[in-house]
Amino acid sequence: MELNRVADDLIREEYLRRFYIKPGARLGSARESVDHLISIFSKAARDQEHFLVVQLNQQHQIITSEILFSGTLASSAVYPRELVKKVIQSESAALIIAHNHPSGSVEPSHSDRAITRKIKNAMDCIDVALLDHVIIGNGSDSYYSFADNNLL
Repeated sequence: MELNRVADDLIREEYLRRFYIKPGARLGSARESVDHLISIFSKAARDQEHFLVVQLNQQHQIITSEILFSGTLASSAVYPRELVKKVIQSESAALIIAHNHPSGSVEPSHSDRAITRKIKNAMDCIDVALLDHVIIGNGSDSYYSFADNNLL
């Protein structure tokens, strides 16, 4: 079967089937985390930036994975207050946050670094660990991890 003849919806469904990790399961590696994040972003519009959170319990099992904010082609407004509210409601012990770059570039912008610091400070105040902030390039397997680059 030639991939150029397969509908995008079928490819997206297969990707979700293979890589979406259900609540209660653990993310075992950075690659597994990225595949999980990509599976969630695959359900969203590709021409918008989306901000996603994976909430984890004390054993780092997934509580929920959801897109919290969506924006335009070049930005998404992220409100740390809303994130704190979600985290307290779900009794999360740790988080992985992520957003996509519709341009495909995974290099973090100045505002990406600033919002990461702001969220990290907010989570520190309520004793919740921010494990990583991942930037996913649209339509590619490339990603940037703030944790892997010692920026958390």
